[in-house]
Amino acid sequence: MEKSNYLRSVLEEASAKNATEPEFLQTLKEVLTSLEKVVVKNEDYYKSLSLLERLVEPERIISFKVPWVNAKGEIKVNRGYRVQFNGAIGPYKGGLRFHPSVNQSIMKFLAFEQTFKNALTGLPIGGGKGGSDFDPKGKTDLEIMNFCQSFMNELQKYIGADVDVPAGDIGVGGREIGYLFGQYRKIRSLYEAGVLTGKGLEYGGSLARKEATGYGLMYYMREMLTTNNIELKGKTAVISGSGNVAIYAAEKAKQMGIKVLAMSDSNGCVYDENGINLDIVKEIKEVKRGRIKEYLNSVPSAKYTENSGTTPAVYTIKADIILPCATQNDINLETAKILVANGAIAVGEGANMPTTNEAIEYLQANNVLVAPAKAANAGGVATSALEMSQNSMRYSWTFEEVDKKLENIMKNIFKQCKDAAQEYGLGVNYVAGANIAAFNKVSKAMIAQGVI
Repeated sequence: MEKSNYLRSVLEEASAKNATEPEFLQTLKEVLTSLEKVVVKNEDYYKSLSLLERLVEPERIISFKVPWVNAKGEIKVNRGYRVQFNGAIGPYKGGLRFHPSVNQSIMKFLAFEQTFKNALTGLPIGGGKGGSDFDPKGKTDLEIMNFCQSFMNELQKYIGADVDVPAGDIGVGGREIGYLFGQYRKIRSLYEAGVLTGKGLEYGGSLARKEATGYGLMYYMREMLTTNNIELKGKTAVISGSGNVAIYAAEKAKQMGIKVLAMSDSNGCVYDENGINLDIVKEIKEVKRGRIKEYLNSVPSAKYTENSGTTPAVYTIKADIILPCATQNDINLETAKILVANGAIAVGEGANMPTTNEAIEYLQANNVLVAPAKAANAGGVATSALEMSQNSMRYSWTFEEVDKKLENIMKNIFKQCKDAAQEYGLGVNYVAGANIAAFNKVSKAMIAQGVI
């Protein structure tokens, strides 16, 4: 394949500028290298507009301190972020993550991915992401409220229904969104329902939002597998994670006739040869906020394995379908080799960038279908955009109406990935297909709006 000198120079410059940000560089390399054929075809035009240089640079990075008071009356300080990466096709849209690992590199990688993901939904939303290195685990409701209110005191300066619309992510669920929304309403003295999504049903939330990312993942997987003449019914799956995405991916998988054998958390995984009982998992994770090991209290015949080494235990269990729904870089090259040896036929990325670039290449080289995160887990943000629409109309759709819209969006996202891959002779490389389809939309919008 002909190589692009322009693309190579952009990557080299970006690598030098962002040398201390490995997660951001990882996503840049994954996306840009997959655009090689597109860039070669239009090289002189894109270069004259410095299109790629503008694409890889966020429009705005906001960093701020978040002081708050814990239950002992001690003052703590965390760091908050909001990266408004690209607003060419709509207001910035993307979640807030509260986790000790949060830093500028992770925020930039997530916001860049979000730009492409949002473009694939077909809805008018740009890409952004935010969060804090605050850890909600082990904190009381009062401590979390204190933190959320302090976080919003600063964030409110930069968001709005037509400016930037945050949502939830790791560590930010319905409780946190409620505290954030309440503080925004108090500061602004207005009821701007569309400023945050993932809200409770009582104050502007959408039915099916809780289920959307997991359900959407499985709608995409169904399209990908059936297109490749693979029947879902009777297949087995393992799921990394046991949070919102994992739980509802498991729920929809079961509805599709797939047996989910294992689920996990950061400590280890549970294996149930009869299929994971989701009612028990929901009680542990959504009600008690406990650890997955507690599953054995209800199902003594299940097995629990602690994580050790570089491969999480859940990936050592043989299954047809692998659904990483936990965090980034969960599947490395060593793990990918285990999956191939165990006969996996497909990987569906429910988390953001859960597979390293080397692992993706190995999986594809060994005929494992890969559903890329920016396409396969776009159901959450798509339904958030549907929540924004309902807020604007001051109207609520039924669960069935939202679910049907979500299903159609995911079908269309897969079609975009498939068509783009075929157009450029990439076969079943849906990772590249997703990048190309999203790039085509974002780049056209950027070109149309001039150098800004």
